[in-house]
Amino acid sequence: MLSILLVASIALAVILGYKTQINTGFFCMAFAYLLGCFGLGMSTKELVACWPTSTMFVILSVSLFYNFAAVNGTLEKMSSHLLYTCRKFPGMLPFALFFVAVALSVMGAAYFTVLAFLAPITMLICEEAKMDKLTGAVAINCGALAGGNFSTAALGVVFRGLMETAYEAEPALAVPDSFTEEMKIFAFSIVFSLILISVFRFGFRSNRGIGKGVVFEKPAAFEKDQKLTLYLMLAMMAVVLVFPLLKLALPHNAVISTVSGKIDVGLVAVCFAVFALLLKLAPQKEVIARIPWNTILMIAGAGMLIAVAVKAGTIDALSAWIGSNVPTPMVPLAFSFVGAFMSFFSSTTGVVAPALFPLIPPLAAATGLNPAALFACTVLGAQSSAISPFSSGGSLILGSVGSEEDRNHLFNRLLFIAVPVSVICCAVYNLAVAELF
Repeated sequence: MLSILLVASIALAVILGYKTQINTGFFCMAFAYLLGCFGLGMSTKELVACWPTSTMFVILSVSLFYNFAAVNGTLEKMSSHLLYTCRKFPGMLPFALFFVAVALSVMGAAYFTVLAFLAPITMLICEEAKMDKLTGAVAINCGALAGGNFSTAALGVVFRGLMETAYEAEPALAVPDSFTEEMKIFAFSIVFSLILISVFRFGFRSNRGIGKGVVFEKPAAFEKDQKLTLYLMLAMMAVVLVFPLLKLALPHNAVISTVSGKIDVGLVAVCFAVFALLLKLAPQKEVIARIPWNTILMIAGAGMLIAVAVKAGTIDALSAWIGSNVPTPMVPLAFSFVGAFMSFFSSTTGVVAPALFPLIPPLAAATGLNPAALFACTVLGAQSSAISPFSSGGSLILGSVGSEEDRNHLFNRLLFIAVPVSVICCAVYNLAVAELF
């Protein structure tokens, strides 16, 4: 009975958050308290201990550092330079826009930041280059999401934390390296994005004259503070990536294994944020103000409620139900469609991943499916519906369209063309991924 109430509370929290526009995390915290303390008999200290401190710290520290690049214009300047280098290949503009978005996301820019910068530029380029606006929208949306799945990027650090938390609830199972698992998701998402963009690029007649007449203006050079910010971003990526990669190449080297175990992306980000503050690369007040508190509270609240569900045995019960009622070959498809449906109304990082990730370790062990493939199916499925005009990304793209008539036209195409095509292509792709891996 309690497990049913917990599942219903998760669904109700999502619905209430969507209907009231109040952060879903607050509803999750309230339900966690009521069901955990009064239904499950947990002490208040036990419940507070369910707060996902590690995940929250990583999001806070990583966003703090990369906010310097957003505040002082480094990210905007990077996008202009990257687009300018693609001026000789106008026919490949959708892929150029995709890789620009990927680069910005990999460098640490948040999904919304990338779209906020690129959406206005993309809509202008679409008009000048005679490119279908839906194709441009799909390209930058895919790039922002795929790049964000990089192990040290905004979405990647969240998914890594949620993976580790999912395995903490299953102490009998071997815990995989979250860095490696997230890099697999990143690779899967890049391949899927290229396939999806190709469908839109070559499947629409309106793209036949693409690239004719586009004009690229040479961007201004990086200023001193922007150069220093870019160097710090590259240095941080090197510090965070080098030792884990060396550990993969030399797994038996004790020194490398020890140092790699001490490298934490959140702590490294704090150190580089201190360097940036000392160099006065951006005002401290503005940098702190841009920390995504809304996302942090959503993820933390959902994490508390999921932790209560784990203690109540709800997650194991759901895993057992799926394992016994859904044919094994169809499990990846189920995760893909459920993730897409949930993401249509709620946040992938704040609701979908915290709700579905804990199901994966025991289900993978029971069915013999690759857990990395199931994590990828969940993430890609959820992200496949992120182009919806009801989502933050879709609304940012719509807000960049000039006229009301064009905006209404693009709204319908996002909802009735982009979302169905993306979700169906993703489901087919996820089936192939699960079969191959």
